[in-house]
Amino acid sequence: MWNIPTHQQLNKIPRLYETEHIPLEDKLIYLHFFLGDCDWYIAEYDGEDLLWGFAILNNDLRNAEWGYLSFGEMKSIRIDQWLEIDCESEETWQVRKASAIEKIRIAHGWMKDNEAPHTMNKEQELVLKVKAGHFPSFQDLFAELTSPYSEFFGIDPYHIWEEANKR
Repeated sequence: MWNIPTHQQLNKIPRLYETEHIPLEDKLIYLHFFLGDCDWYIAEYDGEDLLWGFAILNNDLRNAEWGYLSFGEMKSIRIDQWLEIDCESEETWQVRKASAIEKIRIAHGWMKDNEAPHTMNKEQELVLKVKAGHFPSFQDLFAELTSPYSEFFGIDPYHIWEEANKR
């Protein structure tokens, strides 16, 4: 593993279950590990080996989830005997709420802190679903929106796809 977190960094992380009472969107994320399109955001640590946080594998936001992982196993992963998991350094990573991390926010469908809560219409819901990876290709979205059995039947897929993929 490149940029292995220091004992000081690890000791700042709350112990397992210490933040159970805190809603997921308000949990603080202390470390960010990454490798290619995989991200692990760490919120708790048992003090020895077990980490708890949010995992996104292969940039699959639809199947991303909160769960446990072994720090030792992460340190031992090597691809082609040279590529290793990295940890963002203290200089580049700032502890922040889970809801402030775009990938986690999109995967959960959470609004940004500065967005006023409102009832989402069907088009807005679809845009969020496309961003979260529920429809990996335009064809998947098109099939959903042209099916008479879909709750989204009749909505223009071109507009949704374009809106979701704005840069």
